[in-house]
Amino acid sequence: MDQEKIRELVKEIVKNTLQKEKQVPIAASNRHIHLSPEHVERLFGRGYQLNKLKDLSQPNQFAAKETVTLIGPKGKIPNVRVLGPARGSTQVEVSLFDGFTVGVKPPIRSSGDINGSESITIQGPRGQVTIKEGLICAARHIHMHTSDGEAFGVADGDLVQVKVDGERGVIFSNVLIRVSPKYKLEMHIDLDEANAANLKNGQLGEIVAIESRKKVSGG
Repeated sequence: MDQEKIRELVKEIVKNTLQKEKQVPIAASNRHIHLSPEHVERLFGRGYQLNKLKDLSQPNQFAAKETVTLIGPKGKIPNVRVLGPARGSTQVEVSLFDGFTVGVKPPIRSSGDINGSESITIQGPRGQVTIKEGLICAARHIHMHTSDGEAFGVADGDLVQVKVDGERGVIFSNVLIRVSPKYKLEMHIDLDEANAANLKNGQLGEIVAIESRKKVSGG
């Protein structure tokens, strides 16, 4: 058996084990920013394209070489990583402590839910832009492939509890399930949450309860 087949077999065994025990790998997300194509050009120059630094765990997503500075009423945060590819609307994801650092109060929101969120100024090497809304603290969530959702018995929009063992073990509540054929199984929390639980990237959590299920309209 060649090495590629062995790797695929190992991946399948690991995936089946995680599904059976309802375990999910956890990753701590540092502050980062998703830029619209318009804002990429305003911050880095006309016709500019983001340059890949490394691939992220979710398919077709990458950390770019580019960074920006966030500027708020009370302070700045330099070297905030840009993630690619560019998307429809600019969204800045920070921790609650980051918000305190720059003097704003980012609401806890699901990615993409930026209506009425906080304003922030973004400084790039070739320009500056102030967004009226788009600064959030990302709600803890689990990315799942559709096959994972079926195996775990959950659907997109459900809220679950996830138990993490250790010296500072915790149970995370209000963990949003996000299901798509484009996703890979992984739970995302921010650095504030990871540090509070003394949690390391790749550590496993266990889904121990379903708090609420997404309401489906119709009969």
